[in-house]
Amino acid sequence: MFTGIIETLGTIKALEKEGENIHITVQSKITNELKIDQSVSHNGICLTVVHIEQDCYTVTAIKETIDKTNLSHWNENDSVNLERAMKLGDRLDGHIVQGHVDQTAICKSIEEVNGSWHFTFEYDKSLNNITVEKGSITVNGVSLTVVNSKVNEFSVAIIPYTYEHTNFKNFKIGTKINLEFDVIGKYVARLHNLHL
Repeated sequence: MFTGIIETLGTIKALEKEGENIHITVQSKITNELKIDQSVSHNGICLTVVHIEQDCYTVTAIKETIDKTNLSHWNENDSVNLERAMKLGDRLDGHIVQGHVDQTAICKSIEEVNGSWHFTFEYDKSLNNITVEKGSITVNGVSLTVVNSKVNEFSVAIIPYTYEHTNFKNFKIGTKINLEFDVIGKYVARLHNLHL
């Protein structure tokens, strides 16, 4: 479990294919605090640490993860949002995040508004995921509040701190991002669809 509060950015140092898997080596200032088998969220994708060497660590993504996320678009030197799993008893500053990406979305517009930014994302509605006005959404692992919720698109407002300390500052129109919809909303939508 995660909270969607990003701890730091990591830099992808290597991507190595092995069969259908990809081994991702990340350089990060939290590497010295990590352990083998520890879960770390990378742009909202929960991946397990399999190797640690100096200030770099390696995680492995399987085909299902690659297919459902934006991982196939990652390149060496890209920045990724990092968060370690929450500790029991910690404050839940964001919302409950599982680290299981539901689908991807495309950045449709970026607008600077008096020192903050509004980002609009469009996603495939055929997967029956929904957003709710003022509800929670996770974009590349960042816990955010939905504004302007529509059937297959929504916007979020980003404050300067979040913009500077996450990879939102690298987004462009057309950037593919990871979405994890609010877990409560997913259960409500599932129950609703069962009773139709």
